[in-house]
Amino acid sequence: MELGEKLRLARQEAGLSQRQLCGDTITRNMLSQIEHGAARPSMDTLRILAHRLGKPVSWFLEEDVVVSQNQERMARAREAYRLGEIAAARQQLAAFQQPDETLEWEWRYLSGITALHAAQEAAADGKPLLARQLLEDAARFSAAFAGMERQRLLCLGLIPGTDSAAIVQQLPSLDEELMLRAEAALTKAEPERAAALLLSVENRESFRWNLLQGKTLLQKKQYVQAAECLQRAENVYPETLSLLEECYRELGDFRRAYQYACKQR
Repeated sequence: MELGEKLRLARQEAGLSQRQLCGDTITRNMLSQIEHGAARPSMDTLRILAHRLGKPVSWFLEEDVVVSQNQERMARAREAYRLGEIAAARQQLAAFQQPDETLEWEWRYLSGITALHAAQEAAADGKPLLARQLLEDAARFSAAFAGMERQRLLCLGLIPGTDSAAIVQQLPSLDEELMLRAEAALTKAEPERAAALLLSVENRESFRWNLLQGKTLLQKKQYVQAAECLQRAENVYPETLSLLEECYRELGDFRRAYQYACKQR
């Protein structure tokens, strides 16, 4: 199968139009030429397209053409990782030969994630020294991958003797996740759970926190406090208007309830 045809099939499989796949970095005309075999993409262009389609660059290249000295080695490492054979994958990755523009990115990712998995296993087996060594190895690669770096820091925190305060300073804030979970709790009419989650949020000055806190207090029928929070967010979230109308109606302040009813028109 030609490269252009592979690219077209991968795009259709991902449910993307040519315009969506191109974005702002590749012209639609160029992509059309590539898909019809009228042009060959540069390695940089192919790398961008492969990344957007969630496939390795090597997948798009003809199978009978050796594009990298590490091609077979990486294929074995990829398969070992898929099967959960971490030690075998790491053995293949250790023999990777540089430089290699084609497979460098995938090698770095697999090297980091397999080191992390091995460290987690060592920590679970009560081997803290080995776990630390493996996490140091993972650190060489994880900085480029936010999710991987977070996992590495969390694993490091499981090892006895680790400075947990220092790790917390390096971890990204959990505020967005906590507020998302609080919002989900509110949809299930679980205001107590939402309140507990919001209590753990570090930045309680944000408009979104005040919106969610206002909704939580409203469900708990604490209308005065709910109105105070909702008013802080009313210029950002239009939905607060109906909520404020409800608050003041429940408080018997029909003049303010009417004002907020009018603002919704």
